[in-house]
Amino acid sequence: MDMNNKPGQLNRSLGLGMVIVVAISNIIGSGIYKKIAPMAGALHSSGWVLICWVLGGIISLFGALSNAEVAGLLADTGGEYVYYKKIYNRFFSFIFGWSLFSVIQTAAISSLAYIFAQSLNSIIHLPATLSSLSDFNIRGVFYPFADFTIKLTAILLILILTVINSRGIKTGAGLSTVILSLVFAGMLTIVIFGLTSKQAHPSEVFRIKESLSASGGLSAIFTAMLAAFWAYQGWAVVGYIGGEVKNPNKNIPVGIATGVFIVIALYLLVNITYLSLLPVFRLEEIYHSQNSIAAVEAVKVFWGDKGAVFISVLIALTTLGSTHATILVSCRPYYAMAKEGFFFRPVGKLNKAKAPANSLWYQGIWAIILVLSGSFDQLTDMIIFAVFIYYGATALGVFVLRKKMPDAPRPYRVWGYPLVPATVVIFSAILLVNTVFARPREAAIGMVLMLIGVPFYFWFRRRSMNLS
Repeated sequence: MDMNNKPGQLNRSLGLGMVIVVAISNIIGSGIYKKIAPMAGALHSSGWVLICWVLGGIISLFGALSNAEVAGLLADTGGEYVYYKKIYNRFFSFIFGWSLFSVIQTAAISSLAYIFAQSLNSIIHLPATLSSLSDFNIRGVFYPFADFTIKLTAILLILILTVINSRGIKTGAGLSTVILSLVFAGMLTIVIFGLTSKQAHPSEVFRIKESLSASGGLSAIFTAMLAAFWAYQGWAVVGYIGGEVKNPNKNIPVGIATGVFIVIALYLLVNITYLSLLPVFRLEEIYHSQNSIAAVEAVKVFWGDKGAVFISVLIALTTLGSTHATILVSCRPYYAMAKEGFFFRPVGKLNKAKAPANSLWYQGIWAIILVLSGSFDQLTDMIIFAVFIYYGATALGVFVLRKKMPDAPRPYRVWGYPLVPATVVIFSAILLVNTVFARPREAAIGMVLMLIGVPFYFWFRRRSMNLS
């Protein structure tokens, strides 16, 4: 018997190539098509916009390299949920897992599925459904039947992808590979045809005509980088599938670093193309109009209305791939928590395909409720700062583990130590402080959503102690 695939345990069936695919699939979503417009609105300069993409990529890479050392040392199913138990304590690791389930990952699934449905509707114009109930509401806050055609399509997508992922991780990872190949082909098509078109002016992209103060100062740089971070976010979730990766202590850190490198290169190429085709004032108009997408307008410059159809299909395909990849990996921490008695008991069981099917369905049902609530975008805005709590906590964990476990074998040691992890810790702290002062309401509600997990922690702990 393969000792890596014991009965009742997850299959270690993914090699390095699949780890890289999962990493990239979880990063590339709608941000690459939309975020350049708000960045231009904040900076008013193509050169500074590109610099912010580079800076965002560097900070993300530093975070990925720091994560890679921790993952190489502690790799197992659940990612940071497992790491934080060793670095800090079980309470902190539980709050992390609870945050993923209550809003961070489930709201991401809802939001991505909704964007897919919107893109699909712009291509084939889906028929209206239950439009007579669109004004029905719950206390004037939730409108479950508003835009119900879009919501129903998003719900169907979540159900279909949950079924597919219930068939095992190789099936899910295989679908990710196919979708990602098509997305890369589409993006490279835009880059090649965009940069070689007569309408492109690539030399203008790298000119920084405005001073930093004229472009809004450091505050504007920071605001623009937040938009870039949304596009780069997702690499850390690779650790969630640690129990299904061959030689995880080596393949996970290499896969994370490689995936982030590839995405940075692709993002720079695509954004150079956008900036070559659309002057900054046009991007600012797109941002303020709120009814158009930068990528669509860029492609229309050299392909006209046919380009709009092409990019709409590509956005739909990209968000399909990102929704699928998020569903694939996000259920693993809840499975790991339930196996230890710190989540709902059925979530800790595998099906015949050795997939955490119950975890997938708990996750899917809650994501569907968020779709119907229509509040997932607000929820992600409120909790986004929490992501950087955990990015900072993982980077700080590099220092903690080097002190706690100085002699433990480390397949990968973070390059640039201690500067690289320290940069992530400091940047995360600055982001948190800035969020508290700039958006206190969102920060407060986000903290409340996280801390709702506290009574659940004590309930699960008491139940676990009674069973033992």
